[in-house]
Amino acid sequence: MKLKGKVVSGLGNFSYWIEKLQKYYLRKTGMKFFPGTLNIQLEQSYELPKKVIRLEKEEYGGTVSVSIVPCQIFSRDAFILRTDKNNTDSGDHPKTIIEIACDVKLRELYNLKDNDLIEVEIHDVR
Repeated sequence: MKLKGKVVSGLGNFSYWIEKLQKYYLRKTGMKFFPGTLNIQLEQSYELPKKVIRLEKEEYGGTVSVSIVPCQIFSRDAFILRTDKNNTDSGDHPKTIIEIACDVKLRELYNLKDNDLIEVEIHDVR
């Protein structure tokens, strides 16, 4: 499955949580994430697949669980991160926004700016 959308600015708060929970994300994905996500505005809502990787709030003593979906962007392995709150439309983002975590700062590496068109390929959880 491929998703197409445009780069948009985010709130900047996932960077804090990625840094704080780095060891949990590393254990779940095998990737050390750059502290921050690339936000992409889709034309339609993105519904999570039935099978996702989960970081449960109980695992780290927090208040929000996160679904993690493997994907590729610019042929790089990456992951969509979506909090349960965002998945139930009670969070900071609607379901038309996906947040991509990767081992590099995608905006910088690919010289991305708001409104640049992006394609993300979704992968199945193994």
